[in-house]
Amino acid sequence: MEVLWFQMSLPGHEDCGNILVVYNIPHGIQGPNHPNPIKLFTTRGFPHQCYLPDDAQGHKVLGVLKVAWKRQLIVTVGTSNTTGEMDTVVWNKIHRKPEMDHSVTGHGYPCPNYLQNMLAELAAQGVTQDYMEQQ
Repeated sequence: MEVLWFQMSLPGHEDCGNILVVYNIPHGIQGPNHPNPIKLFTTRGFPHQCYLPDDAQGHKVLGVLKVAWKRQLIVTVGTSNTTGEMDTVVWNKIHRKPEMDHSVTGHGYPCPNYLQNMLAELAAQGVTQDYMEQQ
């Protein structure tokens, strides 16, 4: 997980820059916590990115994302809902905004409730701001 900061603002967050989070996962062999241990897995579409506003709420989400990444909760190995491909890296019920705006796939900004929704999705995985403050 790599984090980069840019001065360009996101739609709906014109008062600040943006944070680009890049997930780069190489293909490999499934471990004991995956569906088919010892079998190869693929990583189509990686590296993958997402955008956050560079403000207090964006920093809060970034902090929780970092904990989730360390705990290996962001992605898992499974079957892709998009392609049906088995034994591939899939997102683990945590939505991202891979675009700065809605121009290509509709998964961009503005999205008024996105940061709150993302914190709720991370909390459902057991990672909260309260958890971070206890560490």
